[in-house]
Amino acid sequence: RSEINPNSKYLKLFDLRLSDAGIYTCEYDSHTVSISLHVFELTISLDGHFLPNEVPELTLMQNSSHHQPNLIITLFNSKNNTVIPKLLQSKTRQKYIMKLKQLEAADSGTWMCHVHSDSPLINQNISFDVKVLGFQNPDFERKYATVDSTVILSWHLNFQKIKWKEGFTGQLNWKQQESAIAHELLDFNVTAGGKQHETKKSSHFQFEIPGSKSKSTIEVKLPKVHFNHSGQYQCQLAYNRGYVQSKIELVVMKVSANPVGPLPRGAKMTLICEVSSPLPSNAHLCWERVNGTQMDSKKSKQHEVKVEVNVSAAGLWNCHLIEDNERKISLNYAVEEAPVWISYVVIGASIGGSVLVFGLACLCIISSISWQRRRQRAKRMAQARQYLLENKTCQCQQ
Repeated sequence: RSEINPNSKYLKLFDLRLSDAGIYTCEYDSHTVSISLHVFELTISLDGHFLPNEVPELTLMQNSSHHQPNLIITLFNSKNNTVIPKLLQSKTRQKYIMKLKQLEAADSGTWMCHVHSDSPLINQNISFDVKVLGFQNPDFERKYATVDSTVILSWHLNFQKIKWKEGFTGQLNWKQQESAIAHELLDFNVTAGGKQHETKKSSHFQFEIPGSKSKSTIEVKLPKVHFNHSGQYQCQLAYNRGYVQSKIELVVMKVSANPVGPLPRGAKMTLICEVSSPLPSNAHLCWERVNGTQMDSKKSKQHEVKVEVNVSAAGLWNCHLIEDNERKISLNYAVEEAPVWISYVVIGASIGGSVLVFGLACLCIISSISWQRRRQRAKRMAQARQYLLENKTCQCQQ
């Protein structure tokens, strides 16, 4: 593991080890030169490959021919920010064990360990790689959509960015509510060479896997969103000893009217705007009439999933979903005024219906009186027959 340059008399050591520490002496004629070699070894748990929320351990070993100096260790993460570890120092100064904080996917990159000592004077930088497999998405995000719109849900993985050279698997699940049963939409696997393959698992749920998506991305497309497509879409990566996941909650909005159809003159209509799940405290629904006044608007209360407004005239109404004073999605509903002849038909139908009800009532009364009279006549005849039988009378014609 060594070689000597015959011209410069340099000694080169390869694959340096802790046991290589010591005093190296070069003798030439009557000249003698000694150099003390101090060796450091830095190792990281799990070979530097982690999932989010895992806690790495760093071990720094030193060896020299003299006493082991007391080291001052400073860590810098991939963004060159100072990291203060929890130091678990052994009784001797030869071994230092440091625990870091829980990792995030953003912590991936090259870290630096700076070792300092005053006696002997040491200022040594040791770099090491930290790779955290995960999502570039947040752990949880909310996405809004309107009925019949097209929605694309994407999860961006970081395995290409950090050059992850080991295989792993994953799957995408959907459930309408937190307590509901999860349905697997697709599963995927990534080979050690970084090749990605997806398999569609669900046949009753209408979705597509876009073919033009970028690498390191799991993506599903809902070409025509239904109200019951709402819920939690959970993408999960599984590697070796654990898994990591990222959720997207899809909230769907729709509008409707009661009654449906054109608004007759003098009549009223209720416009309904609703979402598929409760909104966070910083979001609400709002109906407003286009080119209307402040009186022509209505907001939902906190955590309400529905807001209604009564309309008595034709016009265009918009329902907005507002989060932090920002409009996320909007749907409009055009209230049309019914033609005059429809109004007349409605009035005529009302009058005709009233006359029909009155006629039926009269017919029922007449029928009831007639039936009562027939009943009384039959009762009298029965009484007469009973009287004749009891008196045994008979009248004969002479």
